Amino acid sequence: MNPAPPSYLDIAPEVSAALHEGQPVVALESTIISHGMPYPENVETALRVERTVRDSGAVPATIAILRGRLRAGLGSDEIDRLGKRGQAVTKTSRRDIPFVVSRGEDGATTVAASMIVAAMAGIRVFATGGIGGVHRGVTETMDVSADLEELARTDVAVVCAGVKSVLDIGRTLEYLETKGVAVVGYRTDCLPAFYTPSSRFPVDFRAETPAEIAAVLNAKRQMGLSGGTVVANPIPPEHALADDEISGVIDDAIAEMERRGITGKDTTPFLLAKIAERTEGRSLAANIELVVNNARLAAEIAAAL
Repeated sequence: MNPAPPSYLDIAPEVSAALHEGQPVVALESTIISHGMPYPENVETALRVERTVRDSGAVPATIAILRGRLRAGLGSDEIDRLGKRGQAVTKTSRRDIPFVVSRGEDGATTVAASMIVAAMAGIRVFATGGIGGVHRGVTETMDVSADLEELARTDVAVVCAGVKSVLDIGRTLEYLETKGVAVVGYRTDCLPAFYTPSSRFPVDFRAETPAEIAAVLNAKRQMGLSGGTVVANPIPPEHALADDEISGVIDDAIAEMERRGITGKDTTPFLLAKIAERTEGRSLAANIELVVNNARLAAEIAAAL
């Protein structure tokens, strides 16, 4: 991908210096701040994730759009701004970027948009909670996340705890296979199911170390193969939820969403909030821990690169 024009992209000085000197950098998304968690847990989590990246030897670069500027790297006050404004900030994917930029607005970047800005800045590794995918009932709704198309075209490795558990995991994996996107399990043979460390769906490849993953990413780049890579990192067992419990909660939340006619961008925030409510906050705690765990692995992979 060609670099963004300087008039649109601001790279934080710390991030720019790290990239120039060949130091490891990890991109982080901002949708989780504005749309994924309530305030102040969203800001506290974002700052904790940045500390985790630093403690693991890399420089964090939280991605967002602020006042119409693409940003790679935010200050704590800017993260607080996104957290306080919450869902008043536009949830921004690929199609939304030109509108948010041209109107001078704030945008909380999804996985897809964060990958785009990371690639523009020259950042190769990105950490998130879970990627979007094929929604349940896709044969009727045709609802497929733009994250999957971005993975097919943008050369950024995405470290995640698998597919968001409210989605159709099997169809998501089939879609990724069709698009030529490899799914690598970090010390696992099956795809994590977000709140739980495993599912019945196998991954394409297994890797035991960050260095092994880095070697794959380097080989892929040297051969000029386009597109991203999914690195699936299971939630630590001590923070996981019971599969039978969370499955029932998700099914109930989806049924309520359908009764209320909630669609599009509003689905994931609604479902996450409803699941947190029905698990009395335990799903939110699990979400925070898996994001931190992914940030740690992403920093280790970036360092190995």
